[in-house]
Amino acid sequence: MSDGIAWIGAHHHTPLSAVPGMLGGISLTLARGVERDEFLINLGADLDELAARTLYRELRAPVGQPGQPSPHLNRAMYGTWDEWTYVLEDWGMATWATGYQGKVESMLPCEGEEIVCLTANRFSPPALIVHAPDACAYRADFGTDTGQGSALDAALRAAGAVFPSMPEASEAEVVAYFEEHGERLPELVFTAVGAYTGVAIDQDAVKAGDLPGVLIAPA
Repeated sequence: MSDGIAWIGAHHHTPLSAVPGMLGGISLTLARGVERDEFLINLGADLDELAARTLYRELRAPVGQPGQPSPHLNRAMYGTWDEWTYVLEDWGMATWATGYQGKVESMLPCEGEEIVCLTANRFSPPALIVHAPDACAYRADFGTDTGQGSALDAALRAAGAVFPSMPEASEAEVVAYFEEHGERLPELVFTAVGAYTGVAIDQDAVKAGDLPGVLIAPA
């Protein structure tokens, strides 16, 4: 078993490679208080595909009919740890984050549920944390906290994942700190979320694609 989920952040800047599974640029969504398959269906997973429990490395996108384009689908890998469901994606974003921000009804946070989403935000940097401890969601760029004084915010600060910002620090100090420590920021963020949730995900299994996978249409 790898060391929690810090390894995901450590490979945030690793280029996508030809591994059967995932390694670089992974977005992670964690959810509790909602049943695993229900959460995946809310993301857009197919019920029959979920029932098949196909390994990620064996997923194949459907071929379109002659004269019709194939549907655009992103691959996701999933599993559970204790009370949490986790969803891993490496296409540049997290489906839940794009759906939530786009007001997709099935992805809006609900009372009694908690979602922590770390989206790489490759197409619109910076990377984001979205925390929905109930029906309200709070966003923070990597390097900041949500401002809610939550246990997650405390974990981010304890891990050193909250960087100096203006006006508490000068622009020169902020820039210098990011230049010196920015490369490690994703690892620090994932370390904090791992400490907060207690979730651990096996790096070798993810890299090999040995966890179940589903195809999800972009929100």
